[in-house]
Amino acid sequence: MIAKRKLAALFSALAVGFLTSSGSAIEVTELAGAAHGYPGLCDINGKKVADGEFRQWVEDRHLNVVITYKFPNGQTFEEKARFRQGSELMQEQWSWKELMHGRSQREFAADFVSGIASAHIRKDNKDVSDKVEIETGRTFAGFGFTIALSNLRKNLLKGEQVELKAVGFSPFPTLKPQVVTVKVSYGGLDRMRMGGRSLKGDRFIIHPEIPLIAKLFVKVPDTKIWLTNPTPAGFLRWEGPIVLPNDPLIRVDLLSGTKNGPAEPEKK
Repeated sequence: MIAKRKLAALFSALAVGFLTSSGSAIEVTELAGAAHGYPGLCDINGKKVADGEFRQWVEDRHLNVVITYKFPNGQTFEEKARFRQGSELMQEQWSWKELMHGRSQREFAADFVSGIASAHIRKDNKDVSDKVEIETGRTFAGFGFTIALSNLRKNLLKGEQVELKAVGFSPFPTLKPQVVTVKVSYGGLDRMRMGGRSLKGDRFIIHPEIPLIAKLFVKVPDTKIWLTNPTPAGFLRWEGPIVLPNDPLIRVDLLSGTKNGPAEPEKK
């Protein structure tokens, strides 16, 4: 019994020491500004399948992000996001569109101010819209997690784990909008071949905390995001499902290349 009590006390101490409270908003420590780049979208094995364009700018005290990917067959992905950067970071909007020759095929969106999230699948004539519970300054979607990580980076590198919220959608055919808790942690320093160069990046893991009963019906993969190392830290690589949990896994690289390599632990 004494041993069990000591173990429980040790676990509690570790939890307090390494898990940041989910109640506080993210402090803005790295103010994002204007940026323009041309990333590449690859399959999970690193083969480039689409050319990307990334635009980020500040207007009316809001950070705006637009990312587009164009495929050779006429397909286009488009992600948009808007953030407020004061003393704290707040995502206000997010959307994702998939188009074929300019015609919408799938659309997903979340308004963090009104708390309304929606999904549309053209070929199945499926439309879903619902209210979700947004925790202001702690809830993100899509590229929002990259912005959040840049502000959490120093704490995560110290070994802290941070609980945030993510807006997502259940697999087709329900497409139900929902907010899930995710645990964000540092995974290590990696090196990878990208655009003909060897680059270093800090790997961060976004792990969905799915209830045990739900795991029996759906598997939600981790999302991995790499930030450049050394500082200043910016986006380097992203890996995860396109939008839905059962979508194909893809990779987005800062530097486009016909065949970029996997991330491997940096040799000390």
